[in-house]
Amino acid sequence: YTYGLPTFVTVVIALYLAQLTCSGEAFNVGQFLEETSPYAWAATGIGLCIGLSVLGAGWGIFMTGASILGGGVRAPRIRTKNLISIIFCEVVAIYGLIIGIVYSARMSFVSPNLIYTRENYFTGYALFWGGLTMGVCNLLCGVSVGIAGSTAALADAADPNLFVKILIVEVFGSIMGLFGLIVGLLMISQASEFTAAVAPAVVSPFVR
Repeated sequence: YTYGLPTFVTVVIALYLAQLTCSGEAFNVGQFLEETSPYAWAATGIGLCIGLSVLGAGWGIFMTGASILGGGVRAPRIRTKNLISIIFCEVVAIYGLIIGIVYSARMSFVSPNLIYTRENYFTGYALFWGGLTMGVCNLLCGVSVGIAGSTAALADAADPNLFVKILIVEVFGSIMGLFGLIVGLLMISQASEFTAAVAPAVVSPFVR
């Protein structure tokens, strides 16, 4: 299943372009990169950034919350103290939201026939890959904090002396989200807002 589905999808797309549309030569990466609007790249990156961050936070809260409720049956005292793990998970979603707001500030309106410039392509690609990197970092961070928080809750229920020790591990896991935030900001440090070309841009022949 790991390799079967991507391979199947790739083969289906290739056969569709080559046989059904009689345009197999159109199956190239350069055409795809040139004919896709920078707005599409930017919007997709912002969506992935926020969506994956929220997914990571929700996943972590799910795992931590289940363990807190389960361990709280045996040791009710852990319910309040372990809410700090829920906060760590929620911070992951806040990181993604902050970067999404920062990225959206670069998406000023430009007429479609003036958007295809090198600077705008660069901004679109930077927002896409920055958002994807940030989202994946926050997804893994949320899962990491969720597992560590779940372990902290169960360990605290068994032995109160273990809570602080495992909490240190959880703090280091949450720092990965901060690393993703820094990388997301560095990715767009040289990207400017979308600007219109001085004259109608000479677009690729692939752009329709």
